[in-house]
Amino acid sequence: MRFRLRIWRQKGAEGGRLVDYEIDGISPDVSFLEMLDVLNERLVSRGQEAVAFDSDCREGICGMCSLVINGQPHGPDRGMATCQLYMRRFKDGDVIVVEPFRARAFPPVKDLVVDRSALDRIIAAGGFISINTGSAPEANTVAVPKQNAERAMDSAACIGCGACVAACPNAAAMLFVGAKVSHLALLPQGGPERDRRVLAMRAQMDSEGFGNCTNETECEAACPKEIKMSNIARLNREYMRASLLAEDYTASKESA
Repeated sequence: MRFRLRIWRQKGAEGGRLVDYEIDGISPDVSFLEMLDVLNERLVSRGQEAVAFDSDCREGICGMCSLVINGQPHGPDRGMATCQLYMRRFKDGDVIVVEPFRARAFPPVKDLVVDRSALDRIIAAGGFISINTGSAPEANTVAVPKQNAERAMDSAACIGCGACVAACPNAAAMLFVGAKVSHLALLPQGGPERDRRVLAMRAQMDSEGFGNCTNETECEAACPKEIKMSNIARLNREYMRASLLAEDYTASKESA
C-alpha cells in the first residue's frame, strides 16, 4: 500500500509545521505505529531525523500512543488505541494527517510527543488509597454489590492516555478524573478518603489549566476504553457532596 503522510514536525515549544512524506510498500496488516517505524527506518537510512512519537506496550494497555489521525484522537475506529489501528483501515493512496494531542495542559516536547504529566500529578494528588488496612482480606469478607463492582471495574479501565482531553473542544480532563474518582468511590476501600480525594484531584485538575466540561460527549467517543460520560456526572456529585461536608465541618468548628 502507498500513502501520503502529512506529519507535524516541531522542536520543543517552537512553532511547528506539517511535513509531507510519501511511503509505499506498506502491508495492510501492519499497525499504524509499525508503519511509522518503517518511515523512520527509511528517514534514518537517508540521513534524516526520525519522527518522534510515544509508544510502549503496543497492546492497547499503556495509553502512550497519543496521536491525532485525520483529526481524530487514536484514529477513525472507536474503542481502540493507535497501536491497535491497522493500515487496512485506510485506502491505498490515502492522505493521512498525523498530529500530536493539542491542549494547554499538554505542552509540546518534540514532533508528535507532548508532556502529559499533568495527568500524573492529578493522580498523585489523591487518586489512590493511602490508608494502611493491613494484609488483603479474604475476597468475600467485604460484600460489594455486583453492580458497584462492575461499574468500578469499567471506570478503572481508563488507561490515562489523554484522548478525552484532545477530543474535547474545551480540553477538559473531566472524563479522566471522573473515571479515577469513580472507581474508588464505588468501592468500600475508597470510602475513608472519599471526600479528601475528590477535592484534591479536582483542585489539581483546575490548577493544571484544563478546560471545563460542557457535555459535548466527544471524550466518550474518543476514549479507547469507552469510558462512559456517567463518570463525569458522578465526579460532579462527589465534588458537591465533599464541598458541602467541608462547609458544614468548617461552620461547626467556627460555632464551637
